[in-house]
Amino acid sequence: MKLDRVAAAPISWGVCEVPGWGVQLDPAVVLSQIRDLGLHATEFGPVDFLPAEPTERTAMLATYELRAVGGFLPVVLHDANTHPGDLVDRFADACVAAGGDVVVLAAASGASGYDLRAELNDAQWSVLLDHLDEVTKRGAARGVVVALHPHVGTMVQTRAEVDHVLTGSDVGLCLDTGHLLLGGTDPVALVTEWAQRVLHVHLKDVDAAAADQVRTGASTFAEAVRGGLFRPLGKGDIDIASLVRMLERAGYEGWYVLEQDVMLQDAQPDQPLADAATSINFLRGALG
Repeated sequence: MKLDRVAAAPISWGVCEVPGWGVQLDPAVVLSQIRDLGLHATEFGPVDFLPAEPTERTAMLATYELRAVGGFLPVVLHDANTHPGDLVDRFADACVAAGGDVVVLAAASGASGYDLRAELNDAQWSVLLDHLDEVTKRGAARGVVVALHPHVGTMVQTRAEVDHVLTGSDVGLCLDTGHLLLGGTDPVALVTEWAQRVLHVHLKDVDAAAADQVRTGASTFAEAVRGGLFRPLGKGDIDIASLVRMLERAGYEGWYVLEQDVMLQDAQPDQPLADAATSINFLRGALG
């Protein structure tokens, strides 16, 4: 598989917006390692990871021979008193100015972190779906793709919730293999039914036994990540090779972002680098 559609994400080096999420590495370390892996693109990471000013952000990435893909934006979408369209507009404009074209949207719960969430009532679902259609249109007007990311601890986590979004709105899907499995969805089965709605892909492999612990409440998401929930591609229990082949046959032309969420206990980045190299080698070997 050629690497021109494979990108990195800073979370694979433990860089995360959640307070207390382990050691946060310096951008120079992360970006230089992404470059050294032979990749040429990355998602932004949290809002304070790269310079806020778009030209400075673009210049920093260019220093490491990288371009921007876009970024992850958790937004409360189910509250009628919020105005997510304005926030998405600003984020989309910043993406475009820095050379990115994908807004990876998560339906945030409003709580800190991803360990707790509530269930939505019918009125809240209606608001969420309306907001998704609104931000999809506003993103398109700015030249960016808006893709909803089902994510543990957000308002769209389970297979039923994913189906509710895809049948009730026009938003595209960010297919995150790991978070789908954590929410009880077989990502390969989802691609079989909804491949044409996939606009962006996060590739994770997962320790299925650890995922079961999260689903049953025996472990929090953060505890599981700290314990190695996410694995390099080919080292977990998801059939990544079949999933990518299915997407390619369906005509998918977007990015494959390597995203192995980790929580570093020290400032040594050797393991993230080794894991990312393993994932890249898996893609090359499995897909040609």
